[in-house]
Amino acid sequence: MHKVIIFLFAILSLPISLQAQRRPDTLTRQDTLRGSITPEREWWDLTYYHLDIRVNPADSSLGGSNLIGYTVLTSHDRMQIDLQPPMVITSITQDGKKLNFTKEGNVWWVTLSSPQIPGEYRELTVNYEGKPRVSARPPWSGGIAWKQDKNGNPFIASANQGDGASLWWPCKDHMYDEPDSMLMSIRVPDPLIDVSNGRLRGVDKHPDKSSTYHWFVSNPINSYGVNINIGDYVNFSDIYPGEKGPLDCSYWVLSYNLEKAKEHFKQAHKMLEAFEHWFGPYPFYEDSYKLVEVPYPGMEHQSSVTYGNGYRNGYGGNDVSSTGYGHLFDFILVHESGHEWFANNITYKDVADMWVHEGFIAYSESLFVDYFWGKEAGAAYCRGTRMNINNDRPIIGTYDVNRSGSGDMYSKGANMLHTIRQILDNDEHFRSILRGLNHDFYHQTVTTEQIESYISEKAGMNLQKVFDQYLRDVRIPALEYALVNGTLRYRWSNCIRGFDMPLKIWIKGKAHLLKPSQRWNILKLDEPIDAISIDPDYYVGTLKLTVIQEITNL
Repeated sequence: MHKVIIFLFAILSLPISLQAQRRPDTLTRQDTLRGSITPEREWWDLTYYHLDIRVNPADSSLGGSNLIGYTVLTSHDRMQIDLQPPMVITSITQDGKKLNFTKEGNVWWVTLSSPQIPGEYRELTVNYEGKPRVSARPPWSGGIAWKQDKNGNPFIASANQGDGASLWWPCKDHMYDEPDSMLMSIRVPDPLIDVSNGRLRGVDKHPDKSSTYHWFVSNPINSYGVNINIGDYVNFSDIYPGEKGPLDCSYWVLSYNLEKAKEHFKQAHKMLEAFEHWFGPYPFYEDSYKLVEVPYPGMEHQSSVTYGNGYRNGYGGNDVSSTGYGHLFDFILVHESGHEWFANNITYKDVADMWVHEGFIAYSESLFVDYFWGKEAGAAYCRGTRMNINNDRPIIGTYDVNRSGSGDMYSKGANMLHTIRQILDNDEHFRSILRGLNHDFYHQTVTTEQIESYISEKAGMNLQKVFDQYLRDVRIPALEYALVNGTLRYRWSNCIRGFDMPLKIWIKGKAHLLKPSQRWNILKLDEPIDAISIDPDYYVGTLKLTVIQEITNL
């Protein structure tokens, strides 16, 4: 005897729209030259920069030189250097000789006259000048922000994630390769001060009433993390007793904000405490931790985190989670500083994998709340950010053309990680994976596949379908279910082929772990099942079916 159950769709419950709206992309040769590891890039390993420039607030120009140190991997006679117009290269020298070069859009092709012998360390110097693009809306539009503080003093800052560091200085503008160290010598008119990455090695005073500030970064640094910040700064500092010992913390703020900054920036120690707990030691003890006031909201520049949130909690005073917890801390201070772990310590090789930066650090906000106000508070914060998800296009972008994916990489990336935490159902194990990532990929550039494989391996389960669903598809998986004669019939729908993520549900106050597939499964209990609820910390929807007819076939 067989029973055929006929269902009627009764309730559709999904946390966000199912519809994807694809962005039309027109790719050009310039996109490929910027976003791929071209033959003219891959033959040399970047090891050192010395950026030596003068910044002129009076006419919004800058110029100088960048010494590029590299190790030859394979013999080649042409090098790609990136510098975007209207900036221009005036000369390039190696071994005291001028080199020939040609321009193609944002790329400068350099012809090398001396043999490039594999294994050798070589240097060349690029001289350049111009008026770099003005950032209309920093940090979302790249360029230099030429502003004034309320006293009329120049207030200048660079911001170039996405658009590229080559907006204002000549470099190897691709994320896969980083220098091992970098010296920045920035000359500005007195009494202005430049604050850049790493530690201040010294200040040279010049007869023309200008000063050169020498900042040295002793760790690898990604190109967009390099910054200049120029203003009427004053400085104060303190020491954080961190996992690796005393960490000196330095704060550079406009002179009239000194007192409020001394009070508000106490949150920096709370940030360090929470993130060293979750992610492991701050990754740049050798270069210190800095917060630098700028005329835009903020950015994760390595060891020179920029801040412009107005000395108030939330994000511009708003709670991005709409739960109330977002008003308990300064979003910019916490979020941008968190990038020291995911973005600056662990850096994507290709901008298509930007979720590795933004997904983990969007979730770091929840972990910060979790650490200080409890697990349920952190979970509520994360769930609250689902309102920011559009499901418009995949989180993973297009490789080799400098094209990132959906802005959902923030909140959806965070909720994917929160879902994986529920799957593990062991917070210490989850924390060990986060710390392990920062330890095992310390100061490295990575791919999404490396991160996915690492998490699956350490979790002891294959999470590939979970990553594929949330990173490479726009649909929210839905548990399709029906209650039939006291039993639960269920399966996954609205999902990729083979999606098989386990899911916790609640029945009469008791947790049950389901292992749905895309085939119907049955759960029978000693007592009839008349209602279920999905654990809200999984980012999924539900499709409830109602039985309208039951036919018995003999």
